[in-house]
Amino acid sequence: MNRLDLAGIDWLGRGWLLLLAFTAAMLLVMALRKPCRRLFGAERACTLWLLPLLSLIVSQLPHPAARFGSMPTVVYAVTSASTVLPLHATDVSGLDWRFIVIFCWLAGAAFSLILAGWLQWRYRRRLRHATLISKVGSRWPVLRTTSNDVGPALVGAWRARIVLPADFEQRYDVIEQTLILAHETMHARRADGWWSLLAQVVTAVFWFHPLAWWAVAALRHDQELACDAAVLLEHDVQRRSYANAMLKTQSATIALPVGCLWSPRHPLTERIAMLNSRPLTPSRRRVGAASMALLAVGIAGAVYAAAPSPPPQGEMGMSRQYTLKIDVAMGGHPDSMHFTRCVKPGEPTRMSGTDGDKLSWQGSFAVSPVTDGQLEIRTQVDTRFERVAGNVRTMSGKPIVRTMPGQLATIVFGQVINGSHPDQIKLENNTIKIGVTPNAGCESGSLLSAWHPVTISQRSKDRGAREIAEAVAAKAGFVLVNPEALDNRAVSLNFEQMPATAAMQLIADIDGKRAVFDDKRVRFETK
Repeated sequence: MNRLDLAGIDWLGRGWLLLLAFTAAMLLVMALRKPCRRLFGAERACTLWLLPLLSLIVSQLPHPAARFGSMPTVVYAVTSASTVLPLHATDVSGLDWRFIVIFCWLAGAAFSLILAGWLQWRYRRRLRHATLISKVGSRWPVLRTTSNDVGPALVGAWRARIVLPADFEQRYDVIEQTLILAHETMHARRADGWWSLLAQVVTAVFWFHPLAWWAVAALRHDQELACDAAVLLEHDVQRRSYANAMLKTQSATIALPVGCLWSPRHPLTERIAMLNSRPLTPSRRRVGAASMALLAVGIAGAVYAAAPSPPPQGEMGMSRQYTLKIDVAMGGHPDSMHFTRCVKPGEPTRMSGTDGDKLSWQGSFAVSPVTDGQLEIRTQVDTRFERVAGNVRTMSGKPIVRTMPGQLATIVFGQVINGSHPDQIKLENNTIKIGVTPNAGCESGSLLSAWHPVTISQRSKDRGAREIAEAVAAKAGFVLVNPEALDNRAVSLNFEQMPATAAMQLIADIDGKRAVFDDKRVRFETK
């Protein structure tokens, strides 16, 4: 497994937590918006939109280390990928579904951001010939446009500007002008431009979620109501003029992703109805603030408790090396090959083998920590079974198994097939059973990096089997435990880019023996 694989797994895991936290928080905001506005006012109701952001942040906070129990033994069987192919054919594996999901999500997020940027550019393009008004005395620049249907609005976030229509002085009286400027200035004081920018980013992240698009419109609505309430606290006696200014402004025809429109695309009835309500007492405002604080603490605690804990510290998450013990049984025989590898997280180790007859395999194995104290083993295995009829049955797969440290995970390729061809035996056992046991850490003296198999290319004519085996072992770094088990009668062999394990099996097969591998130690046994 490479770093890209690890990143894909990590993104999906974190993304799932973000999705759950976002959905729960949005449903809560949807349920509480109107009751909170009725009880504690529009300003307090607008603070509910802090809950989704708080939930997203809390869902990614680290948890203290914990210990977990064992898991049942994992068995992964691969049988449906088997195909009968000519001798020269190969199998091509498909893309990992994780990266397809990540690619689609990135494409949708990029499109959402590009669309928002284009809408923002289209709105600002209409401000090209706007003139600066210097007599207003505002902290933020105030521009008068050349069009009657652009503004009033607060445009932008880090360079926010108040935009007024060309007929601003003619359409509104002096009191209405003051209230409109106070409204847009209040948006700037509340940093609503920044909040709308953040809303666009969150919507791009959750572009596939229906609640994300509803949230943008609902947030704009609540921002306007909260800004109205804040302005009325300072200009309470001018409510009628405030309502007249709303009615004189037509609904916006051009969307403004980052900014606040004086008359956005929603009915004005709720805003005007709020003007007729009684002002909140200071005590109700204080109770509302306390209720929002308690709600935020409760939501943060619930999200933090619901998020899964990471692997136990010192065993899994902090380990820099892992030991992989791999036992391979071929054709229904007992385990005949044993490998032990010490690898870094995500670093693949490769190995191969053959039974010296019909079955052969090669594969790579990589281990990495995941959630709940588990170790994930990502494999890529290719098998080959030579059939009597002259064809070759090949099988390839990329199974992913998860298990606890010290527990066995079994991967089985192939199946036992009833022979139907006259030349075939009654039963063909073309199974390759691979048992993988991962552990955190490495014993002293273990291999410190993944071993990559050596391929052998040599011609040996009229040489003893023992002599050829010793030559292959020297090139591959094998240690022959009992070379004397091989006869030294003269044979002729030709190896062309053959894995060293397969070459050793072939030598043993000529002498009626079976090569048993224990890491790099090779022992010859009678079949």
